[in-house]
Amino acid sequence: MPSTGVLLSGGLDSAVLLCEEASRARAVPIYVSVGLAWETAERALVRQFLDRVAPRFAVSPLVELSLDMRDVYAPTHWAVVGQPPAYHTPDEDVYLHGRNIVLLAKAGIYCATAGIEKLVLGTLDHNPFPDATPEFRRAMNLALTQGLAHELVIDAPYAKVSKTEVVRRGTALGLPLDLTLSCMNPVAIEGGARHCGLCSKCRERHDAFLEAGSNDPTDYADRRYVK
Repeated sequence: MPSTGVLLSGGLDSAVLLCEEASRARAVPIYVSVGLAWETAERALVRQFLDRVAPRFAVSPLVELSLDMRDVYAPTHWAVVGQPPAYHTPDEDVYLHGRNIVLLAKAGIYCATAGIEKLVLGTLDHNPFPDATPEFRRAMNLALTQGLAHELVIDAPYAKVSKTEVVRRGTALGLPLDLTLSCMNPVAIEGGARHCGLCSKCRERHDAFLEAGSNDPTDYADRRYVK
């Protein structure tokens, strides 16, 4: 069975994408750490999610890579210190320079060494950032294929899909969506983390559950904005 590399951040989008890809081919989850404040919590929930879905889906063991960006982002950067934009701020406020460049480059090199010919990421329809466009993905696809002398296809299957639709798909598959993390300032607890309930990623997540007509199973530390 051919393998597909899946960039897995632990959020709703990449978690559902992983399981959908694993229904078509063996999926290799790839987590790339770059030194951001929420990564310890992400990795803890990623492992729990994978443990839960492994019996049902053709998912390989987690591949953990690192490429520290704290020598590029300022020490006071909100993503480094864990002080994200507030609940009602727009998506543009959470832009991280070069994020998909870094993730695809490191994961692409891994795919070349492992003989994996397809790499997917969970970019959504509403993503406003310059490294989330079809043109960017084509350019990265060409650069990695040529630079690594390895035929690699980069795809974003959710590029025309909303987060609401992702919730619907995950719910229909019976996935443990409570073990996904869409938060930039999670509150650490034993064995995992709680969503802060106050950042714009928590807003995006909660709104998607509401619009999907699904019960939101998320444990929010602060519930002043969630219904």
